Amino acid sequence: MDEEEMEERGEGEEEGEEEEVEEAVLTKEIAGESLSLLAKTGNGMAHAYVRMDLRDKKLTDIGILSCYVHVRYLDISGNNLTDMSSLNALPQLLSVRADKNKITSPKLQEMQYLQILSLAGNRLISTGGIAHPLLETLNLSSNQITELADLDDRHLPSVRSLDLHGNQLSSVAGIQLPSLQKLYIASNKLSSLEGLSSLRQLTTLHARDNQVASLEGLTPSMAALQYLNLRSNHVADNAEVVKLRPLPLLRGLVLADCPISEIDDYRLEVLVALPKLERLDKEEFTEDERADSEEVSQERQAAAAAEEDA
Repeated sequence: MDEEEMEERGEGEEEGEEEEVEEAVLTKEIAGESLSLLAKTGNGMAHAYVRMDLRDKKLTDIGILSCYVHVRYLDISGNNLTDMSSLNALPQLLSVRADKNKITSPKLQEMQYLQILSLAGNRLISTGGIAHPLLETLNLSSNQITELADLDDRHLPSVRSLDLHGNQLSSVAGIQLPSLQKLYIASNKLSSLEGLSSLRQLTTLHARDNQVASLEGLTPSMAALQYLNLRSNHVADNAEVVKLRPLPLLRGLVLADCPISEIDDYRLEVLVALPKLERLDKEEFTEDERADSEEVSQERQAAAAAEEDA
């Protein structure tokens, strides 16, 4: 799945009405039926099933998981769980998917091997409490997060993909992840992108459906940025696009449904501002567009030089 497909996932989902939840305890029988993928145990001296799929079982209690210490891949999505403390008994976990539950806190003890954690569609209000040294993919989308905490190299030194779309963020200040390459912050309440300048490895930034008008926060330190989606924001002036010139690898830009997309010669003006750009609104520039852009640029440079000499 490429970045353009990734940006569409999960957006536009609506929460249903609150339903009365009946207690449903995970039993050994259900757990046993959910196991698969036979593999060697950590010491290599025995075999055990390491994948457990408990999706959509309406579970409210998974305490019995402490008996399954060899599980590495766990999916508990689509249940009625309010916390994940039972997972602290599973030291071999590599991947945890707990989407669409009622979890209010992401806190777990540090897991030495955990690489994927997905908590989309829960009831989180903060990112605090997540600290896993090898975690690479973190999905906290479609929650109620207003506070960013512990998103730094001390807690999450290896995270490469962070999904925070569909929350209640008014600021992105506080994301200090040195290894981050992809950031999804669409459908929040952002009026600024200030606070991302430390993301030197970031290649992909999705920030559609916000209220961003100024691109001041996208600084030359973000030199690895290749794709920027600002669809349905408030960018209105090509002077803002010019601020992206110091980003040497930027090749894809989306400004559709922003006020700027309504100006005359929209595509031409953006290409004049960013001559290295390859795609605007997911449509590649043609050779004719490039030729027109080069001609306009030369004319404007000549006019500017003549004005200086006058």
